[in-house]
Amino acid sequence: MTKTIIRDQLKRPLRDLRISVIDRCNFRCTYCMPADIFGPDFAFLPRSELLTYEEIDRLARIFVDLGVEKIRLTGGEPLMRKDLPVLVGMLSKIEGLNDIGLTTNAVLLPKYAKSLKQAGLKRVNISLDSLKDELFGEINGRGVGIKPVLKGITSAKEAGLGVKINMVVKKGLNDEEIVPMAKFCKEEGLQLRFIEYMDVGSTNGWKMDDVVTKQEIFNLLSEHFLLDPVDPDYFGEVAKRYRYKDKNVDVGFITSVSESFCSSCTRSRLSANGQIFTCLFNGNGHDLKEFMRAGASDEEIRQRVISIWDGRKDRYSDERTAETAANRKKIEMSYIGG
Repeated sequence: MTKTIIRDQLKRPLRDLRISVIDRCNFRCTYCMPADIFGPDFAFLPRSELLTYEEIDRLARIFVDLGVEKIRLTGGEPLMRKDLPVLVGMLSKIEGLNDIGLTTNAVLLPKYAKSLKQAGLKRVNISLDSLKDELFGEINGRGVGIKPVLKGITSAKEAGLGVKINMVVKKGLNDEEIVPMAKFCKEEGLQLRFIEYMDVGSTNGWKMDDVVTKQEIFNLLSEHFLLDPVDPDYFGEVAKRYRYKDKNVDVGFITSVSESFCSSCTRSRLSANGQIFTCLFNGNGHDLKEFMRAGASDEEIRQRVISIWDGRKDRYSDERTAETAANRKKIEMSYIGG
């Protein structure tokens, strides 16, 4: 299949699409959906506002025709969306789509891992911010210990899914868990991604002082492990990766705060209610759902996507200051995933 390769104002191609399938989650992680904001009375999107699986599949086909090679399903917690393997099966039939992944807290993976793999899912990114039950329960806002997540990890591995562990590191909260997490993932043969605490959305009370940088984490790991740098596998790879000298396991860093990767960002994000966002930190979405439901043809939708990407010039992490972090309009992560 011949694709139409489109590039933005900074000559960055469109290669990756993150699709949020639902804005609800069974956790209330402090850096994403803090419980004091997303409480029992919080108004989540009604089902009618969510894209149907047929609508997601239609848009995904258009995006793949425009250069997308990888799709990751996100939320909220995507496994709370009913019959998610059905959507994975639809997407897996798209010619030219090379990879389908899923970001999840893993609690529901024992129920769905096998059917997701059979439907065509390749890999899962699992959020695990501490190995201590009490601390993990504090972070996830529900008091849930690590056992359900560990069961989810086991289920994913047994189903044949690739597994990466995502750990968001916040100074004074879970930075003492950096080395234990690295040891755990190395022993279990799991790829690990340390994620710098980011100013996504406007509800998590982000401050620059709370960030533990990649260099700080790397220096700490270097006291315990011998690490070799690994070359990127492709243009736009986000993680800065290293490999343990004595084991073929990677550890990587998502450095959105301290070492911006805006210049090679190839990601677009489709929100749970059908809006396209050209940056994780840009709160101005472009509505495709209503355009599609009003009767737009595939070619009309295609031209709108081209126009959106053609006008893209986001480089927020290059320009971040304390003032922009406090005053910029942003969309909550629960609508567009990570």
